[in-house]
Amino acid sequence: MKDKENEVRHLILKIRMNATEKKQLKKLQQSSTEKTVSNYVRKVALQKPVIVSYRNQSADDFLKEMLELTKQLNGVGNNFNQAVHKLHTLDRIPEFRTWIHEQQALHRQVVHSIEAIRSRMNQLYEQWLQN
Repeated sequence: MKDKENEVRHLILKIRMNATEKKQLKKLQQSSTEKTVSNYVRKVALQKPVIVSYRNQSADDFLKEMLELTKQLNGVGNNFNQAVHKLHTLDRIPEFRTWIHEQQALHRQVVHSIEAIRSRMNQLYEQWLQN
C-alpha cells in the first residue's frame, strides 16, 4: 500500500490569480521550506504545518559587508605581496637593495596584521552562522 505522501496526484485544482497575487504567493513559498508552489499551496489548503524561515535583514547586510571586506582585504594583501616580489627583482640595483631590506619588516608587519584581521573576521562570521 502506498504512503499518502508518495501517492500519485492525478486530480487538478485550478484557481485564478492576477499577477500581483501570484508574485505574493511565490514570495510566501520562497520564504518557506517548500520547494514548489504546489506543495506550499497544498499544505496551506489542507491546514498542514508549513515551516517558514525568518531572515534577519540586518544580519544579512552584515554578512554581505563582511564578505566584501574580506575580498578587499585579500586584494590588498595580494597587491602588496606582488609589489614586494617585483621589488626583489630590483635587488641588483644598490639603492633599492637597502630600501628593500628596510621594507621587509614592514611587509611582515602588514602580512601579520592582514592575517589577524582575516582570522577575526572568520571568527565573527562563524559566530554569526551559529546564531
